[in-house]
Amino acid sequence: MFRLKSQQDLSFEEAISDDWSSDFEVAETPLSPRSLFYLWLSVFILGVIIAGRFTYLNFFKGSFYALRSEANSANLEKISAPRGIIVDRNGQVLAENKPVFLALLKVGEFTRNEDIQASTLQAISEILELDTLDILSQIKSGNDAVLGDSIVLSPDLTQDQLVRLKALNSKAIQITSGFQRFYPDRQIFSMILGYTGVVDGRDLDNYPELTGQDFIGKAGVELVYERELRGTPGSFIRVKDAKGKVLEEKGSDEPKIGRTLKLTIDADLQRYFHKRMESGLNELGRKIGVGIAINPKSGEVLAMVNFPGFDGNIFTGSGHTKAIKEVLSSPLKPMFNRAISGFYAPGSTIKPLVAVAALEEGVITPQKYIFSPGFLDVPNPYSPDQPTRFLDWRYQGDVNLASAIAQSSNVYFYTVGGGSPVPGGMKGLGVARLRDWWQKFNLGSLTGIDLPGEVKGFLPSIEDKEKKTGKPWLLGDTYNVSIGQGDLLVTPIQLLSYIGAIANGGKVLKPFLVAESKFPEVVKNVSFALNSIKEVQKGMIAAVNSKLGSIYTMSDLPFQVAGKTGSAQVKNNVEVNAFFVGYAPASALVTPDKPALEPQIAILVLVENSRQGSLNAIPIAKDVFNWYHENRFKKQ
Repeated sequence: MFRLKSQQDLSFEEAISDDWSSDFEVAETPLSPRSLFYLWLSVFILGVIIAGRFTYLNFFKGSFYALRSEANSANLEKISAPRGIIVDRNGQVLAENKPVFLALLKVGEFTRNEDIQASTLQAISEILELDTLDILSQIKSGNDAVLGDSIVLSPDLTQDQLVRLKALNSKAIQITSGFQRFYPDRQIFSMILGYTGVVDGRDLDNYPELTGQDFIGKAGVELVYERELRGTPGSFIRVKDAKGKVLEEKGSDEPKIGRTLKLTIDADLQRYFHKRMESGLNELGRKIGVGIAINPKSGEVLAMVNFPGFDGNIFTGSGHTKAIKEVLSSPLKPMFNRAISGFYAPGSTIKPLVAVAALEEGVITPQKYIFSPGFLDVPNPYSPDQPTRFLDWRYQGDVNLASAIAQSSNVYFYTVGGGSPVPGGMKGLGVARLRDWWQKFNLGSLTGIDLPGEVKGFLPSIEDKEKKTGKPWLLGDTYNVSIGQGDLLVTPIQLLSYIGAIANGGKVLKPFLVAESKFPEVVKNVSFALNSIKEVQKGMIAAVNSKLGSIYTMSDLPFQVAGKTGSAQVKNNVEVNAFFVGYAPASALVTPDKPALEPQIAILVLVENSRQGSLNAIPIAKDVFNWYHENRFKKQ
C-alpha cells in the first residue's frame, strides 16, 4: 500500500520544490525481497564481466594496444622550401628549382633492426645503383656529425626507383617530395653560381639548425648568399596507425621560398664571351683561359668566364658519380676559379701603373724620351766583357711615355723602374716605391668580390727575397718586376680592377655580383694622380690607334678602345701566358664640343700557355668589344 502526501505533510523546501516541478507527483514504494535479490545478482554479474574484460586487455592484449598507441602518435613532418631563384641583371633565370622525390634513410630505424640491415642495404644498392660501402660511409658520417635521423640516399628518384623502393615496405626508407637545383646553362655560369649539395658535418658549424636531409650552397654565390637563398621550411602533423597508414594530416605551416637573387651579370654577354673564348682556345689548341668584364664606373661584374669549367647539375642530381670523379681528379682543375684565385705574373699589363707612379714621383715627364736599341746591358764587374742583357721585344728607338705604352717598350720601363745601369745615369723608382704604388692600386690585397676563395697575390720586396733565398735583391730583379715579370703575382680580378681605376680616373672599386648598395664602394682612391692617369690613358689609346701600337688591329672597332697587352713567361720561360686588358668607350680627344665619354666596360682576356703571346688574346677581346657595341652600347 502507498499513499499520497498531503500538502500539509510537506516541509518548506518540499513545498517550494513542488511548485517548481509544475505539479509533478512523487510516488514511493518499498522493494520486495525477491526484487532486491535480482537487483544484487545483476550488479554482481556486471562486475564480473567488467573485471574479466579488464584482466584480458591488461594481461593478454596490453602489449598490442601499447604498440598501437605508440604507432598512432603524431609526428611533426618537415616540408621542404624551394631556394630562391638566381637571375641576371635583366631577369633571365640562371638557377631554378625542379620538383623531385627524394629517398631518405631513417638511420635510427635502420640501425635498430639488425635482422633487416643486410637485405635493406642490398636492395637500396641495387635499386639506386649505389655502392654499399658508400652508403655505410654516409651513415657513419651522418652519425659522427649528428646530422639528424635521416640522410639522403637519392635526391631525384626516377619513377621506376620510386615504385621499387615503395614495394620494399621498409620503415627505414622514407620517400618525400622536395626540390632539386637546376642550372639551365650548365657550364657557362658555373664559376659564378657554384652549386648545391647535401649538408655535411662541416656545414653544421655555420648552420646548426640543418639536418642530413637538407641541401646547402657549396660554392659560388650559392655559398656566399646561402642565408638569403635558403627558404623557410614548413611543417605539418602526420598521424599513422600501426601499419603505417596515414590517419590524419593537420596543422600545415606553409614553406616560404628563399629570396630571388639578382646578379650584375649580363647573361647574353656572358654566353657570347664563353662561346668566343671556347672557340679561341680551340683554334690555339689551348685548354685554360679566363675572361672578365666589369663596369669600371660601378664595379659591377658583367661577365666572368673560366676554362675549363664544370656542370653544376652533376652535384645536385644522382647518377653522376663518374662525372664528379672526373671533375675532381682532372689535372686541369675545372673547379678552380682562376679569375679570383689564380696567381699570374701580369707581364706588360703592369706598365700603365708603373707609368703613373713614375710621373707622380717625378722620375719622368710625359715628354721625356728614352732610347731603346732593343736591349739594356747591365755591366758585370766580374766579367766586363759579359754584361747581363735585358731584352726588349724589338728595336724601339726614342720613345716617350705614350709611345712606350703603345709599343710596350721594355727598355723604357726597365729604366723608369730600376734606373740606368750606367753610373751617373737616370734614377728609377726602385722596388720600394714600386711596391708602394702597387699597393695604392690595391695589388697584394683582396678586392672583396662576393665569391669564395679569392687570394691576395704576392708583392716582392728586398726583405722577402733575402728571407726566403738568403740572396740580395739585385738591379735585375727591379727590372723584371717593372715589366711584370719576376716574383710579382696578381689575380686576374685584381688586374682588371686596377685597369678600371685607370679608366674611371683613379678609383679602385670593389667588384661585386650582387648589389647591396646603390653607390660604388671605393677600395683605394688614386684620383689625386688624375693628370698622370690621363697621360697614361693617352698611351693606352695610342696602343690601338697608332700603326706601331701593339693593339692596332682593334683600330677599326666602332668605338674607341684603350688597352694594353702583356706576355708573361712562366715555367722557366718555357711557356707564355697572353693577356689583354682594356676599356671602352675611351676619349682620345676631349674638347668643349666633344665631351669625354663615360667608359662602360673594361675587359680582361687571359690565355694560358699561349703560342704567340698577347697576339692570341687580342682577337677574342676585339670580338667581345664589338658584341658589346652592337648589342648594348648602340641600343642606348
